[in-house]
Amino acid sequence: MNKKEGRNLLALLFISLFLISCENDENLVRALNEKRVMVEEARNVVSLFSQSGRMKAKLSAPIMLRYQVDTSYIEFPKKLHVDFYDSTGKKESELDALYAKYMESSNKVLLRDSVVVASVKGDTLRTPELWWDQNTNKFFTDKQVRLKTVDKTIYGGKGLEAQEDLSLWTIFEPTGTVTMPENMAP
Repeated sequence: MNKKEGRNLLALLFISLFLISCENDENLVRALNEKRVMVEEARNVVSLFSQSGRMKAKLSAPIMLRYQVDTSYIEFPKKLHVDFYDSTGKKESELDALYAKYMESSNKVLLRDSVVVASVKGDTLRTPELWWDQNTNKFFTDKQVRLKTVDKTIYGGKGLEAQEDLSLWTIFEPTGTVTMPENMAP
């Protein structure tokens, strides 16, 4: 074997060893190509919401998680408390839920698990799930609701739309006996 053939054989041997040793670990390749979700965490959060220079709401929560994905959202997995204020800065209602998820792109909040909204007048709304639309300052749900008014009247049903202060509300599928005021009778 001459020098040239020896070099060619040696080069072929190195190329063969290189190709054999370049086997990819399937799990490693999958892990490298997998999308990772970035999560920011904050504890003991207090956030103030304002509109046109006036405070509209004050939110407090023990834990807040912000997910950086295609459509970013913020999650409150432990609980959430919000105080709502009128245009003069007076508290008009408050909200409590054990879980909340804020969709940043649509300005809507999904509230779940033991949701309670109470007005300063004494009206109280209870439901397992409620949406809060910050654009319209309204609550809505298609779930069961129970609303107790200041005069101790209890309304129940399925589906609701209401103002944040519970001053105006509609139950879409009422259940039970409902007493109508005389001025509203047909």
